[in-house]
Amino acid sequence: MSTIVLLLVTGLGLGALYFLVASGLSLIYGLMGVLNFAHGSFLTLGAFAGWEAARRMGADNWGTFAASLLIGAAVGGAFAAFTELALIRPLYERHIEQVLVTVGLSLASVALFEGIWGTDPDFITGPAWFRQTTDVLGATVPNDRFVTIVVAALVLLGMVLFLKRTRYGMVIRAGVENRAMVTALGIDVRKAFTLVFTIGGAAAGMGGVLASHYFGYVSPLLGGSLLIFAFIVTVIGGLGSLTGAAVASVVVGILQQFANFYWGVGDFVVIVLLAVVLLTRPNGLMGKKA
Repeated sequence: MSTIVLLLVTGLGLGALYFLVASGLSLIYGLMGVLNFAHGSFLTLGAFAGWEAARRMGADNWGTFAASLLIGAAVGGAFAAFTELALIRPLYERHIEQVLVTVGLSLASVALFEGIWGTDPDFITGPAWFRQTTDVLGATVPNDRFVTIVVAALVLLGMVLFLKRTRYGMVIRAGVENRAMVTALGIDVRKAFTLVFTIGGAAAGMGGVLASHYFGYVSPLLGGSLLIFAFIVTVIGGLGSLTGAAVASVVVGILQQFANFYWGVGDFVVIVLLAVVLLTRPNGLMGKKA
């Protein structure tokens, strides 16, 4: 029983990381129709920014962790906004060029990060509580998993409230449905789309800081490895569905943990799940029908 509880909680923690990356991917594609293959770069840069902030502040306490989390989110959001303004905005409705540009940015950013921070992973520590464990129904669970789950839940709640309760959220949803009409009303939809990219980048940057604590290190390849599973989560949940991304993140994270523990084939099982979903529900679990 304790083993099952441990796998469930750690699977939720892993799924929370996937969601923080996949939420931005899903938001950007669902509202703007952009498949952003450079999204992992936002995560990696946020992780390094958070690590640099924590290293320079020196103390491994909650204040340092909170500051690194905010700095990671801010840097990830700023990089995402720059990417949208400089590279994506001129290429709207030109999907092949978007893919080529974002793939190129992803490869170039990895080389840039390796040039700045080196190719070897840099190990990270957090508050002492992170290195402790909590007993849950007999299972000894690392405490940092709980922080990741809580942050991911708050990000999901914040995104939903932003889209449904704020003026910019309504502008974004209206711009997706009929961009020409919204523009004719004198509303600059481009600013709203830049904001979407910024929010997605901030979530990825925050995910990068949390991922560095989850795995215990930060490296130039961190974002690329998580991006693969974030894309799988986005497709399984349904492109453009935040709720679908959340549900798929939990399913994939837990399934991967159980499959790795019992059979050592977690990645393979996730790929099989992706194939089954594509064959039976091509639009994903909660995606809109094309």
